[in-house]
Amino acid sequence: MNLGIEIGGTKLQLVAGEAAILRHHFRFTVDKSRGAAGILAHIDDTLRQLPEPIQTIGVGFGGPVDTQTGRIATSHQIEGWAGFGLGEWLRQRTSAQRIRVENDANVAALGEALHGAGRTFRQVFYVTLGSGVGGGLVIDGQIYHGMPPGETEIGHLRLDKAGTTLESVCSGWAVDREIREAQTNLPPDSILKQVVGAAQTGEARFLREAFDRGDPTAQRIVGRLADDLAFGLSHAVHLLHPDVIVLGGGLSLTGEPLRSAVERRLPAYLMGAFQPGPAIRLAELGENTVPIGALSL
Repeated sequence: MNLGIEIGGTKLQLVAGEAAILRHHFRFTVDKSRGAAGILAHIDDTLRQLPEPIQTIGVGFGGPVDTQTGRIATSHQIEGWAGFGLGEWLRQRTSAQRIRVENDANVAALGEALHGAGRTFRQVFYVTLGSGVGGGLVIDGQIYHGMPPGETEIGHLRLDKAGTTLESVCSGWAVDREIREAQTNLPPDSILKQVVGAAQTGEARFLREAFDRGDPTAQRIVGRLADDLAFGLSHAVHLLHPDVIVLGGGLSLTGEPLRSAVERRLPAYLMGAFQPGPAIRLAELGENTVPIGALSL
C-alpha cells in the first residue's frame, strides 16, 4: 500500500491507495499552538490505524525542503519544523522501501499533471493561490528541481523594485484584506457586503457569488487579481514557456471568471513571439490535489 501525506499550515491529510485511487483518507485541522509535534503525533497515530504494510510514502510539505535528504528547511506557518529530518522519521516508523519529501506546490503540480487539468500536456506549470502563493513545474511527468531547498517560488517573484511580491497581492489573505478594506466604504445594499455578512476571515470565498450577482466591487477585485496574476505569470512564461498553466488553491474556486480574465490579460504582457501564451486551466483535483500528487511521487 502506498501512502500520500499533505502537511500544510491549516490542514493535514493522509491518504492510502494507488495513484488517483484513494482507499483510505484521513483529514485533520492543524493546531498551530502544538507546532510540528502536534502534526507528527497525528501522523504517528494514523500510521498505526492502516490495515496493510506501507510500501512507499510521498509527502507534500508546505515550505522549502531538501528533496535529496528529506529534511525540512523551514515552515513559514508552523513552528518546530526547521532542520527536521522528516524522511528519516518516517523511515523509523514504517517498512516503506521508498520515501520522498517534496514541497507541496511541486506535489500539487505533479498531481494535476498526471491526473488532473494538465494530463494532456507535456510541460505543466502549476500555481497555487491559497493562504500563500506557490508554484511547481512538471516536464514529461517529472518535477523540475533546482538547487535545494527549492525552486519555482513564483509567490516571491517581485512585481516592482519596492518589494511588492505576487503573494502580497494574489494570495487568499491579500484578497481577504482587500475585501475587508473595501467594505468600509460600501453602502448597506452592496451585494458583496451582504454576502460577506459578519465574516471576519476568509472573505475571498464570497467573491464568486458577489461577482455572479453583478456586484461592481467584486468585479473590480477579480479584474485586479487577474491582472496582477497575469503579469506575474508572464515572467514564468518568458523563462519556462510551458504548454499549460494550471490555477489551483482556494482562490481558484473563483472559477471561470478568474481563469478567463487571466487568459485575456496574459498576452499583453508577453513578447510577440510567445503570444497568445500557454493554455490556462483550472485545477481539477480540488482538495485532493496534494494527496494524489504525493501518492504519485
